[in-house]
Amino acid sequence: MYRREPRHQLSFEDFFLPFGGKLSGDNRWIKLAELIPWDDLEDDYASQFCKGFGAPAKPFRMALGALIIKARLGLTDEELVEQIKENPYLQFFIGLEAFQYSAPFDPSMMVYFRKRLPESIVNDCNERIVRHGLNVIRSASSQDDDNDSGLPSSDQPAQAGSDRASSNQGTLLIDATCVPADIRYPTDLSLLNEAREVTEKLIDAMHPQVRASFGDKPRTHRKKARQQFLAVAKKKRPRISMIRKAIQQQLGHLERNLASIDALTACGDFLLAAGRHWYHKLLVVSELVRQQKILYHSDSRSIPDRIVSLYQAHIRPIVRGKARSNVEFGAKISISVTGDGFTFLDRLSYNPYNEGEDLKAQASAYRRRYGHYPKVICADQIYRTRSNRAFCQRHGIRLSGPRLGRPKSDPQLLAEEKKQFLDDQRQRNAVEGKIGQGKRRYGLDLIREKLATTQGCAIALNVLVMNLEKLLELLFVLLAYWLQLLLAHRAACNSHVAVLNEHPAAA
Repeated sequence: MYRREPRHQLSFEDFFLPFGGKLSGDNRWIKLAELIPWDDLEDDYASQFCKGFGAPAKPFRMALGALIIKARLGLTDEELVEQIKENPYLQFFIGLEAFQYSAPFDPSMMVYFRKRLPESIVNDCNERIVRHGLNVIRSASSQDDDNDSGLPSSDQPAQAGSDRASSNQGTLLIDATCVPADIRYPTDLSLLNEAREVTEKLIDAMHPQVRASFGDKPRTHRKKARQQFLAVAKKKRPRISMIRKAIQQQLGHLERNLASIDALTACGDFLLAAGRHWYHKLLVVSELVRQQKILYHSDSRSIPDRIVSLYQAHIRPIVRGKARSNVEFGAKISISVTGDGFTFLDRLSYNPYNEGEDLKAQASAYRRRYGHYPKVICADQIYRTRSNRAFCQRHGIRLSGPRLGRPKSDPQLLAEEKKQFLDDQRQRNAVEGKIGQGKRRYGLDLIREKLATTQGCAIALNVLVMNLEKLLELLFVLLAYWLQLLLAHRAACNSHVAVLNEHPAAA
């Protein structure tokens, strides 16, 4: 069940502090709270709950606010709750009306917050927050006749539901990257050893239920299997023949354990005796054994949908070919950066894909957000396919990179094309910088969440927080511009007063 709070934006001046005083309106969390349309974003969150059934859920502002704080400060769930208990500005940001010494929620609630705000909802919140934040900043600066405050004016988001068509404007920067997950580097032997331990625990949990009808517990030879694994794992550089022999041994132990589990099930036991998570692991183990048997008896070292983690079975190897690591394990994402510096998550997949296929969808998403196609798309070589070139030519978009065909014979035109290509490459550095910012500052270099849903929420939230930082930067630029005008006006008034004091007759 979900209970809606009164639809009014809580003012920081009304926030009650038991120790006296009041909050400062210049604080960063106060400014961030003003840039987020909390009430408009609440509808999607409230639609997930039944009406009049179950305990009331936490408010939407508390859920999204806590996730934003966690992503912005890089905290764990437990440390996040402690920080909220100690900081009145964080309590105001998540929607509390007065400072309280007790925790507003348990750290375990963060898992439910991430499940209730999946990637699709966070991406929608991201677009609406950017649109609302720019409208707030532009309305605040509308009193100026010109736009000398440093605010972006090339890419203006279209209003929701607008279908207006106009000439192409702005620049779209696109790229893809991999977001590594927090898993151990997988090897075939270590995965088989871990799977064998899972089957042994499952046999230990199932046998007491059917001891009377089945008899003695099936033998697992766990000590012998463990010694065989350690004999290879402890070697610094084991031979390939030794590794293959150890894999064959572990496969034999696993097949025997799986046959024992089938026999226990046939005697009337149910697989959920050890818990639902163990049943899910058994399915993963069965698929892992099937894949490893195929790889062992064939010359190929690759197989579709290869399992690299028993506890995060949705993760697949992503071959990137980078200098640091040739293969990464995690989600592959496609992002787009607009000319005004805002980032959007366009695609997230745990299976490898060709990012060149996303150009048309990303250009269409740009048109949906801003009401027109971009004038220029800056992308690397993998996006410059004939299909993408035809799409850009059809919609009047200039795709970066050299054109097809023979080079022009005119040296001047050839120099202009080379200069244009270098300028596009310099512009495209912005999307590489956004990827680096997300990985170095906001935790995209290692996703510690375990479930596919919560990992998608964490990745989308990091992109949202980057846009909030950009909005906050624009707001501070506007405030600095106003302060500069105020100081200039005050200096002019002081000089005018000084002139009048020197020449009273002029007054």
